[in-house]
Amino acid sequence: MAGIGVVGGTFDPIHIGHLRSAWEVADALLLNALQFVPSSVPVHRQQPVASAEQRLEMVRLSVQQVPNWSVNDSEVCRGGPSYMIDTLTQLRAQVGADVPIWLLLGTDAFEGFVRWHRWQDILQLGNLAVMVRAGVPPVGCVETQRLLLGLHLSASANVGQVQLVPVTALGISATQIRQEVSEGHSPHFLVMPAVCQYIQQQGLYQRNS
Repeated sequence: MAGIGVVGGTFDPIHIGHLRSAWEVADALLLNALQFVPSSVPVHRQQPVASAEQRLEMVRLSVQQVPNWSVNDSEVCRGGPSYMIDTLTQLRAQVGADVPIWLLLGTDAFEGFVRWHRWQDILQLGNLAVMVRAGVPPVGCVETQRLLLGLHLSASANVGQVQLVPVTALGISATQIRQEVSEGHSPHFLVMPAVCQYIQQQGLYQRNS
């Protein structure tokens, strides 16, 4: 088995930028499965506008037509603060020791990785794939990569690797989408069509919601 990719986030809402970057990393690392993990209560960023159940549904709608992509509801089901160490511990127990697990991170998250809860243990459970803008990786990412590789010289094919993976930079953000919806604009072509319809049906991100 080539490996499983894990994409965590608030996904408030999940958008085309999330999906395209994940697709490119899966292609580069020859991953044969991707799991998207909406957080319940994020600990490293502001709290989401949509409920955990709504964000979970938007992720499900986004990935349901893509073979071998799925939504992992473990953090929503656990409730409370969401820690990736708990999610990866549960996933490792499910897939066994021989399947590589790759945690996909954006540059900001990666540069702050050493402040994550039990970050050292995360490197004992899987690998890190850092999604960087195609071209020259940010200095902070290169320095963090060097630090982590120096601390984990026993990295194997399954755990402890840290790779910077170039991805196409799409100028889309969840903040932008929420703002546009609040101003009465449609998020067409920024999110999947089913998600666009769901946002409208639920009245999400509108000024009076």
